[in-house]
Amino acid sequence: MLTRKQLDLLEFIHKRMQQDGVPPSFDEMKEALDLRSKSGIHRLITALEERGFIRRLAHRARAIEIVKLPDSLAAKETAGSRAGSKSKAIESGAEPAAAARPAASAAMEVMHAMELPVMGRIAAGVPIEAISEISSHIAVPQAMLARGDSHFALEVNGDSMIDAGINDGDVVIIREGATADDGDIVVALVEDQEATLKKIYRKSGSVDLVAANPAYATRTLPANQVRVQGRLVGLIRTY
Repeated sequence: MLTRKQLDLLEFIHKRMQQDGVPPSFDEMKEALDLRSKSGIHRLITALEERGFIRRLAHRARAIEIVKLPDSLAAKETAGSRAGSKSKAIESGAEPAAAARPAASAAMEVMHAMELPVMGRIAAGVPIEAISEISSHIAVPQAMLARGDSHFALEVNGDSMIDAGINDGDVVIIREGATADDGDIVVALVEDQEATLKKIYRKSGSVDLVAANPAYATRTLPANQVRVQGRLVGLIRTY
């Protein structure tokens, strides 16, 4: 059973995702629900997640997916859709061919997944040999992927990125590409032989590969020895 505020927030997120394709920001949620601070939104989001209505994805801005809608919202959405379909049919002189799709089904569209190749294990620690062979495949929510771009997955080995929320055994989703901004977490290929997952910072003529764990030293290399293979866009963790 959801509280009034939880229900209002879920409905607001659902409508914005249908309208814009992305969830609203926390500031927009706070304003819509007339709350004084974002801490209240955090509590509502956590409650909705614990009850199985939404899912949050790590390391991605506005990473909220609607998993299901309560019966009250689903019925409301279905009634509205049917009314809209009937109105359009009357205007065109025809009856709708089928009943409107339930809102829960529409919401689940964001959960549609596609399979990505898992290119083996990548070191979040000391670099390992470059990875080039597919070891398996993994289903990834399409909402995590940029339309039109290539992606691949890697299993993390090590704890050097633990302070960025990336643990040993996690599977990271990488958007393939050769460019990245300072501070991005990237797959860096060193001297065409070693691959590692690190934050990247560029200097004049050199590149810093920075761990998210104080136990690991920053590695500074000539710029021509480091090639970006892609940027981190998501993470999948199995418990």
